[in-house]
Amino acid sequence: MVDVTVRGAGIFGLSIAWTCARRGAKVQVVDPFGAGSGSSGGLVGALAPHVPENWNAKKAFQFDSLIMAEPFWKGVEEIGGVSAGYARLGRLQPVPDPRTLELAHARADTAAELWQGKAEWRVVETEQLGSWCPPSPTGYAIHDTLSARMHPRRACAALVSALAVMGVDVVAEAPDRGQVVHATGLAGLQELNDALGKVVGNGVKGQAALLRFDAGEVPQLFADTVHIVPHADGTLAIGSTSEREYDDPTSTDAALEEVLERATRAVPVLHGAEVIERWAGVRPRSKSRAPMLGAHPLHKGQFIANGGFKIGFGMAPKVAAVMADLILDDRDTIPDDFRPQASL
Repeated sequence: MVDVTVRGAGIFGLSIAWTCARRGAKVQVVDPFGAGSGSSGGLVGALAPHVPENWNAKKAFQFDSLIMAEPFWKGVEEIGGVSAGYARLGRLQPVPDPRTLELAHARADTAAELWQGKAEWRVVETEQLGSWCPPSPTGYAIHDTLSARMHPRRACAALVSALAVMGVDVVAEAPDRGQVVHATGLAGLQELNDALGKVVGNGVKGQAALLRFDAGEVPQLFADTVHIVPHADGTLAIGSTSEREYDDPTSTDAALEEVLERATRAVPVLHGAEVIERWAGVRPRSKSRAPMLGAHPLHKGQFIANGGFKIGFGMAPKVAAVMADLILDDRDTIPDDFRPQASL
């Protein structure tokens, strides 16, 4: 007997399968291309919050999920024995101008309220932060303690290993059994577009690179619109581009080289570090820019979890929790902005 069929073995599908299995459901995961074969098999892994202002359901949901992440990934590692490379080490952002500095101070005040004392958003003089912080024209940087890092590819492998211990394998083919949730990324959005005759979501290409550079246990950086994420395995990820138009979804080109140049300008110590991998993939983006969760618009009685553009890994723990609530207990706690209707 199978209680839940999860179609798609990216971060949403694997996380939902894991949470359902942990709650006692018998689960099967079906993906013809294997686990983490799409955009979830990337390199960067910057789990970073939205700015703490203009608070809404999406930001609150993301905050809850980032707080849930540490016990979520600890549980995955304890069962499966494979590390996702998760660590909540925070993030540094140099402040480029006086206007941004004013905003940063205001956001520190709102974070003190909205983040409930579980994390901080501080404005700090860069001279207090040491050599890892990039130069800042104002002499200040934002240091938040909510951001975390992980290695996306390793996170998928960690979930696959933990699921296998729970008796759940990722298979290429299997019939639908039990409750069915479609977490099929770009292919799922294209299916909706084709069936409905309008754009419900699309793909945005991203290019990233992995360097052989062991920065140690330090915060990730966000400088000149580039994420610089030190990983636990002695590598460092840099990314990424956001390309609405592209010819080859998996090729890397001059756009990535420009991102690498911006990163090394911001952090000169990276000059000369070996680039050990260049990666490109297409990330699913719903029309509403929020995850698309709930009843599937096409497959009656089935469910959808899609559209985690840029925030999929950060949102995954709570996405998995609310989808398991809906699938297993018929308990619907999904924010209205996340329902498929918001993109239809």
